[in-house]
Order: sequence, then structure tokens, then C-alpha cells
Amino acid sequence: MVFIYYSQGVSSLYKDFTERLMSHLALKGTEITQQVLNPATATMHVKHTDEQGKLDIAVENENIKVTYTVERFHREIEKGVAGAVAGAGLGGLIGNILRHDQSMGDAIGGALGGAAAGGAYGAYSGYEESKNERTEFAAVLAQTIREVEDELQSIIQGQEQAKEQMREKGRQKLEEDAAKADEYRGMLEDLYGQILAVQEEIEMAKSEGTGVIKPKGRIDRAESLYKEAQASFEKKDFGTIKPKITAAQNMVAKAREALAEAQSGS
Repeated sequence: MVFIYYSQGVSSLYKDFTERLMSHLALKGTEITQQVLNPATATMHVKHTDEQGKLDIAVENENIKVTYTVERFHREIEKGVAGAVAGAGLGGLIGNILRHDQSMGDAIGGALGGAAAGGAYGAYSGYEESKNERTEFAAVLAQTIREVEDELQSIIQGQEQAKEQMREKGRQKLEEDAAKADEYRGMLEDLYGQILAVQEEIEMAKSEGTGVIKPKGRIDRAESLYKEAQASFEKKDFGTIKPKITAAQNMVAKAREALAEAQSGS
């Protein structure tokens, strides 16, 4: 007898799913043994009250597939069970009890479990059509899988929200960087124009015989700072651009002052 369940959209958390499922089942009184845990599959034997069987857990696309194979369970035997469980006849069943000192219930339960595992569904009327015909552990397992899936879906939803927040922050940063780039591009163009203008004034003063050593030193330093700021801009190192531009502008102003002093003293 086999039951198959699918947990939807949680394959990315397969390990967590398996661990949570085992933990929840254990808390509900399930004995779990012979676990074999792999990166994408797991097998284990389970025992719940008088029922025992095997669980197979595996990743299947975006989902997780849980297969429960019943090996033995006790329930009321219905009409027609003899044909399903007594391959050697009722006498063989009773003889087995006497030889192994088993109770009648244990022997019938064992025979029934073997028949069910072998596909002898005819022992129970309407089994395949009715959820009421689930074994006790199959019902427990179905409920537990839903509980674990709900927990993991909440985790996945939280992860998606966190990712969306990161994406939003990324978009905001891109917008801020673009605005800064536009601002600094304009400041660099204005600074370059100021440097060129002062350099032209210095050259003209020099040609007229004015001493320009001091103003030229200032404007050369301003040009160096401009080039450093331009390099930072190209690397998008926005944190160092504005200080360099400010320093360069101060050098331009000092170069103008020094030029004016030189011209007035000549």
C-alpha cells in the first residue's frame, strides 16, 4: 500500500523540509529509524502506534515528493480478506500462530500488511476512492507535510521580500549614483573652464612681462587636482570627487589673487 504526497514549491529548502518533517513526526509519537539522508533524497523507516512502513523523500522539479509505503498496520478486517491475506489458507495462518507463539491479531495484521504491500487492495471496500480509508499514519503524515510546507512557504515568502528590498535598495542606489554623476560631471566641466581661463590670463601676463611664477604654481596644482577628480569620477569613486573639486577651486581662486598681485606690482 503506497501513499504519495507532494509539497509544492519548496524544493529549494529540501534539507530543511526533511529535518522539519522528521522533527514534527517525532513530536507526534513517530519512531524514526534507519535514516539515509542524501542531498536530494532520503529514506527512513517509521513506526506509529501499531503501524510501520518506509518513507522516501525526493526532490522533483520545484516540489518535494514524499512516498509512504505501508509495511504493517492493524485495522478491522472486512469481508473478503481471506482471499487477500491467506495465500496458504486459513489453516496455514493458524498454524503460523501456533509455531511462532503469535497472537491472532498480530498474525492477521502481519499477513494483512504483507498483502497490502503486495498490492492486495481488495481487502478494503472503496479504499482507493475514500479518504476515510487512509491508515492512521498516512493521515498524520499528510497533515504534517502540510504543516511543514506552510512553514517553509512562509520562509520562502520572507526571503523573497528580503530580496525585493535589496533590489529596491539597489535601484535607489543606481538612481542616486546617476544623480551624483550628473552633478559631478557639471562641476568638473565648470572647473575645467575656470582652469583654462586662468591659464590663458597667466600666459597673456607672461607675454606682457609680468612675473607669473606664483600664480602658475597655483593653477598647475589646480589642474592636478582636477585630473585626480576626473579619475575618481571615471572609477565612480564619488566619495573623493567633491573634496578634490573644492580644493581645485580654491587653487584657482588663489591663482587669480596671485596673478592680480603680480600685475599690480609690475
